[in-house]
Formats: sequence, C-alpha cells, structure tokens
Amino acid sequence: MHIRFIRTILFTLVMLSMSAASFAQIGISINFAPPELPVYEQPLCPGDGYLWTPGYWAYADDDYYWVPGTWVMAPEVGLLWTPAYWGWGGNGFVFYDGYWGPHVGFYGGISYGYGYFGEGYEGGRWDNGQFFYNRSVNNVSVTNIHNVYNTTVVNSTAVNRVSYNGGNGGISARPRPQEEAAAREKHIPAVAVQTQHAQAARTNPDQRASVNHGKPAVAATPKPGAFKDRAVVPAKAAGAPYTPPANRGAVQPAANTPAAHPENSAAHPEKPAQPTTGPETNRAPTAQPTTRPETNRPEPAQRSQTPPPSERSQPQRTPPPAETKRPTQERERPQPGAQKPEEKKQKDEQPKKDEKPPQ
Repeated sequence: MHIRFIRTILFTLVMLSMSAASFAQIGISINFAPPELPVYEQPLCPGDGYLWTPGYWAYADDDYYWVPGTWVMAPEVGLLWTPAYWGWGGNGFVFYDGYWGPHVGFYGGISYGYGYFGEGYEGGRWDNGQFFYNRSVNNVSVTNIHNVYNTTVVNSTAVNRVSYNGGNGGISARPRPQEEAAAREKHIPAVAVQTQHAQAARTNPDQRASVNHGKPAVAATPKPGAFKDRAVVPAKAAGAPYTPPANRGAVQPAANTPAAHPENSAAHPEKPAQPTTGPETNRAPTAQPTTRPETNRPEPAQRSQTPPPSERSQPQRTPPPAETKRPTQERERPQPGAQKPEEKKQKDEQPKKDEKPPQ
C-alpha cells in the first residue's frame, strides 16, 4: 500500500514537470481559417479564485464550433491560464491547446480581450496566495470580492477580431523571450470541467459556425458547462460575416506538432515495407521473395526429372523411338557373324543368275 502511494506521487510529479510542448499538441490541420472572434460581454465573476478563460473556435466533424468563454477555478494557487489558439503550419491551420502555468505563455498574439490582449495577462495577479482582480478589464462585483485593484491597460496593438496566427491575414506575432521561458516551465493541461465544457459546445449544433455564421447564441457562461444558466451571454455580433466553404471537410494529419514528429518518424520505417507487401498480395508470382531465385536458377534439379521444352526439342538428346531400339537390338543378337555368309551367298548367287549359259 505504501509503495503504491509513492508511485502515485511520483507519477503526479512527472505529469506536473512536463513542458508546455506536451500540452500544445496539434491533432488536425485545416485548410481554411477559423471565423473571427465574436463580440460579447464578460459575465460576472462567480466568486473568489475564479480566473477568466476566453472563448475560442475549435474544430470537429467538418466544422468550427465556438467554445464559450467562462470563469474557471484555478487548479492550484499561483497558476495562470494560457489560452488556446490557431496558427498557420505551412500547409494548413493547426490548433494549440491552452494550459495552466506559473506564467502566461505565447498564445499567438490573439487579442481575446478581458486581460488577454495578445501578450501576457493584464486581468489580475497572484499575491500571497490570493488572486487580485483588475476591475478595469474584468466584470467583478466588489460586494462579493474585495481583493481587487484598478489599473488602466493601454492596448498598443491594433484591435481586431482575427482568431489565428500567421498565414494569409493572420496575426504576425512571434514568441517573446519571456514567453519562450514560460514554455519551459511545468504546466497542467485543461482541467476536467474545461474538457467537459468544450465537449458540451461540440455537441450543441447552435455552436457550429455553419449554423450561427460566427455569432453564437452562447458566447460566454458564468461557469463551465452552464449553457442554460440565466447569466449566459449571447454574442452581440460576429467578428465578420462568415460563410463556411464547400470543402470544409478537408482535414489532414498535422505535420508540425511536437507530438506528431515522433509518430511520423516512427512510421517512416514501416512505409517502405508496405509497398512490398502490396504487390505481393496482388501478384501471385512475387508473393514470396524466396521464390524468385528458385524460378530462375534451380533448373538443374528440374532437368534430372523433367527436361524443359527447349531440351526436349533437340534431336541428339531425344531421338525417335525407332532409332533408340535399333542399337539395343543389334547388341542383343548372339551371332553377329552369321549375317556375313548369307550376304556372301546372295552376292555369289546374284552374278550366277546374270551369267549367260555357255555356248
């Protein structure tokens, strides 16, 4: 029991020590950009210790769908949320998951609002184990939450609703040194309530971009999964008019994800073996590699049993049956010399018949 408990602790520590790259996994690559971010208001913070996680466009079942922004209780004291984002991967748009960490990392330079203006987080900070909210960017009631401050945030970047980094029309931001350092820190992936929240959005047809055209009916919720709460906030407007393309079902395996590189490299050695097995199943003569030399070379073994057609056609090796019997019959005759007197007789008698009688 004690050993099992120690193993559980060690496993937890290993999971916590994983880097951001482990949680920035990309599962799919889409050949068209996600819709722009909708315009919506932030719901009231439900209580102390909740951190704002902005909404984003996810992808499944040949369509983008909106995962509402929501307030989530931090899994540990001192952790902040780095939002998910879409980025151009060279041959399509790829998705990077969000994660919890001691510092906010790179999230594509996307301006999600409410403290997430493309770099870092201006919505609050941890101090002595307690989170303090910046009222200038958060909807917080001072009646219920007293640990607040008010600092005006000047957004130097151009305000837009673009929801992806790189590519045609995307945000051109690149990770800063502090964001690269944050990527090497220990991280925690989205907690269970966040995963369930995203799954609820996926199964809701009204959240699909092809249905709401970039203006979801549920743009934000007060808590994860509270899609029918009376405090649910609908989108005021779409970031831009959105019409889903006809070929939106084109999905490719991601080629530039940290998790995909080992899988692809591991699959490469197997790929050369597949073409050889394909023809073997279709072509019977080449089904077994070992039969190839046998059909070309081991003819001597076959000659002793069944001569090939080319050898049978040669007259010196396969003479007619009459010719083969004659030598054997001549050798079997016991008196080879008896023929000579008969032949002599015939020769002697022949001239006698031709001789004229004496006159």
